[in-house]
Amino acid sequence: MRLFVPLTITFVAGIVMILQFFVPATQSMGESLQEWYMIVASFAIFIGAANLIQVHVHRIRFKGRNWKYSPVTIVGFSVMILTGLIFGIEKGTPFNFLFLEMVAPMSATMFSLLAFFVASAAFRAFRASNWRATLLLISAFVVMLGRVPIGAMIWDRIPLISEWIMKCPNMAGQRAVMIGAAMGMVATSLRMIFGIERSYLGGAD
Repeated sequence: MRLFVPLTITFVAGIVMILQFFVPATQSMGESLQEWYMIVASFAIFIGAANLIQVHVHRIRFKGRNWKYSPVTIVGFSVMILTGLIFGIEKGTPFNFLFLEMVAPMSATMFSLLAFFVASAAFRAFRASNWRATLLLISAFVVMLGRVPIGAMIWDRIPLISEWIMKCPNMAGQRAVMIGAAMGMVATSLRMIFGIERSYLGGAD
């Protein structure tokens, strides 16, 4: 009985969301469910914020791993919340200043560090150990060469070849991945609607 109510709600909501694309009478119900989804998602943000505070307070209390970073996280989180609530988030407010002068540069720093990991992964992946890796290496070299001015200086058709690689083979691969991901989402959704997948309830399948 404990699982009957959430499984029933999931089943009904999932069926309504599917039927709204095929049965006009259920379209209004589908729109209402989408509005309720936004409300639930808004509450989830507050739950996530409370969980963030709880985790870091617990880490400070018990001197967990890297606990010295937790006060900085809590103070920064509290300052951004308070300045946003008191002064607003419009341009020229303290919240906007903190975001542009602190949050944005720190985010840019984190993303810039990813360049080294990408370069390391590319070095390992682009080793010409077999014909597939060799083809990937040549394609990547042509694409990168076609994106810089020196490529056109070497041969005026290199940018055209680079563009063709991006629009044809690369796009075909991206579409295959997107189709596979969509099929996986459909399969997972059906498993959840019919109660086969129950991990979202907090227990095992």
